[in-house]
Amino acid sequence: MAAAAEAVTAPRREEPTRDDAAVETAEEAKEPAEADITELCRDMFSKMATYLTGELTATSEDYKLLENMNKLTSLKYLEMKDIAINISRNLKDLNQKYAGLQPYLDQINVIEEQVAALEQAAYKLDAYSKKLEAKYKKLEKR
Repeated sequence: MAAAAEAVTAPRREEPTRDDAAVETAEEAKEPAEADITELCRDMFSKMATYLTGELTATSEDYKLLENMNKLTSLKYLEMKDIAINISRNLKDLNQKYAGLQPYLDQINVIEEQVAALEQAAYKLDAYSKKLEAKYKKLEKR
């Protein structure tokens, strides 16, 4: 059994030592002391609280900005509504005035048609008088 133990614990070969500067030696990771962990946790929570406070403040400011924009838009729409009401009222007034003028406009149209008919009659009369004059001159020459 001793031989088996010796075989298991066979001598190890030592690796040649290197003088390379590129090779680093590993150090065992040590846990920080309990007080350090507590302080790091407090610091982390403090910074996280500051971060979250900033995020919430930014979000709150965004909502305030949206609220102000909504109020301004609402006021603008109220102004536009008032303008539309005034335009509608003025349009109704103009339509009433036009309706009041309509009989006169109809009379003007009738007079215009009569003038056109009279003008045609005058042209026909002028043409007839020229023919009559030509016949008279023809008869006069005989």
